[in-house]
Amino acid sequence: MTKKFHKASTMRRQPKQARSQERVHHILDVAEQLFIEFGYEQTTTRAIATRAAIPVGSLYQFFPDKEALVQALANRYFEQEYQIFVQLHTELAKADIATYVERMVNAFEDFAQQHPGYRAVLEQLIDLMTVTDASKFNEYDQQILVELANFFSRRNPLLDATQSRLIATTVVKVSNELLWLSFTREPLEGKQLVKETKTLITAYLQTYQI
Repeated sequence: MTKKFHKASTMRRQPKQARSQERVHHILDVAEQLFIEFGYEQTTTRAIATRAAIPVGSLYQFFPDKEALVQALANRYFEQEYQIFVQLHTELAKADIATYVERMVNAFEDFAQQHPGYRAVLEQLIDLMTVTDASKFNEYDQQILVELANFFSRRNPLLDATQSRLIATTVVKVSNELLWLSFTREPLEGKQLVKETKTLITAYLQTYQI
């Protein structure tokens, strides 16, 4: 059966004042919890506003619909993952590549396991995306890709910019797909997939003497 793709909505406006930012984070926290408890389809914007103890009109000031809430939640996850990447990337700059891959994959796996809404939100986001959107990197993966490409170039100066970017693209795409697959499997099989992901990425990078 062919998946039907839609264009995901976005926030009406970005909060600038601290109070507005706090309100948006509170709305997202509540939406995330309700999506976990009842699922996306059964959760309404009115239910989110009620649980958040705000007028529904206040919610609509920032989010036109549930799709925009899903997009904002996903972006929050992506930003948090990017911060994890930056911290570890700096810490492991001189580590051997097997250690680098091991620690990095473990960190992203742990993040997903520690956030119960991660899978539900991203599954819904994928369902709402257009075919074109689904093929693109989100802005944080794009930043990771650039930093990885530069990292690979420093590790092996014989790689030109195009090669480094292609290698980084492969690593990011393959890692994302395999880790996502691991989240959808039973725990034992999921762990095995994570292990295979580490082996695959490490061996791939070693062929380029990174």
